[in-house]
Amino acid sequence: MPRRKSIEDYSAHELQQLLKDKRRAEHEARLEAFRKTGRALEGVKPAQAVIQPVRVDDAEPETSTLRDRVQNRRRKGLDTFLYAVEIIAVIGLLFIFINGANLLRNLNTQVAGALEQATPTPTPLFTAVVLPGGHVAPVAGQENRFNEAEIPEHLRPLMQSYANLPVPTQSPQQARQIQIAAIGVNAPVVMGDGWEQLKKGVGQHLGTANPGEPGNLVLSAHNDIFSEIFRDLDQLKEGDEIVIITQDRTFTYVITGSQVVEPNRVDLLAQTSESTITLISCYPYLVDNKRIVVQGVLQ
Repeated sequence: MPRRKSIEDYSAHELQQLLKDKRRAEHEARLEAFRKTGRALEGVKPAQAVIQPVRVDDAEPETSTLRDRVQNRRRKGLDTFLYAVEIIAVIGLLFIFINGANLLRNLNTQVAGALEQATPTPTPLFTAVVLPGGHVAPVAGQENRFNEAEIPEHLRPLMQSYANLPVPTQSPQQARQIQIAAIGVNAPVVMGDGWEQLKKGVGQHLGTANPGEPGNLVLSAHNDIFSEIFRDLDQLKEGDEIVIITQDRTFTYVITGSQVVEPNRVDLLAQTSESTITLISCYPYLVDNKRIVVQGVLQ
């Protein structure tokens, strides 16, 4: 009896052949079993029954899925791009709208500024050079007159223009009467402080504040002619009261100080942020080469 070979005695080629034979025998046994049960096709060779080519239909689902993924990825990328474009477009529209609104507002402001005009106020042109109330010292037998020497020669022609300026009608808010109990003053107040106005009483400098309003209310009168209303301004002290009466109200100012200045101190006519009052008259008595200025604040 021949000796059986061990696995070590077989060559690699022989082992492969044995493995093939074994697989073939197992395959034929399965086919025989299928024939007996009726599950195998008659007349089909074993190799044909075993080898079944892969159909295109079987591979299509995997290929179709891959194609769908690629298309979905592309579609998502396109959707993201379009969404970003929409956002940028909305931001651009908002910028254009806001910028247009700002341009329109600026244009309206410029147009309104161009149309707006300051209300003309008839103000004496030469009062920017000298304080009001100036006149030549009175001399017996001579007519009282304005002191032209106080005005620079090149500005003297403006005096005639000032004389012809219209004086506005007195409003209910403007001063009608002034009372200074400390020196016995009780006089009417008229608009304007020109030569003709100061013949009638105390004159309010045109363009200055009304009583009680923020600003500087400037009043002037003569000291030695035309009733000598402000003759005793130099006797007023700090704390004395000045009462200004309008058509329907009364305002009280308290004196804060006084000074004697040159006629060209026109800075004392400047407006203030608070409610103040400034009284002006020539000084000294019967000399009239300076001005006395008394100032106060609203009580």
